[in-house]
Amino acid sequence: MAEEILYDKLIRDKIPEIIENAGKKYQIHKADDQEYLDKLLLKVEEELAEFKEDPSIAEMADIFEVLDAVIDYFDFEREEIKEYQLKKRKERGGFKKQLILDKVFEK
Repeated sequence: MAEEILYDKLIRDKIPEIIENAGKKYQIHKADDQEYLDKLLLKVEEELAEFKEDPSIAEMADIFEVLDAVIDYFDFEREEIKEYQLKKRKERGGFKKQLILDKVFEK
């Protein structure tokens, strides 16, 4: 009897073809909108964890791919996101100074 490995995770579109070309069988299903969003947000966390383990361009590209899918899911405009990012950077700054807030002393 063949070994069965359970994944229950969102995969890239061509993964079934890759599995098939490796001579393996698989089972997939198409997520409904809620399951897709849930798995997409888990995928963001998964890719971030992988980047923490191996900070590389390849892992960063995976993060971007998942974020692109999140942007598409919510039908956000990339240009609007960029404009908002620049607005916040102008108002609050970026992260280039590497500042860590330790405490705030109230009067």
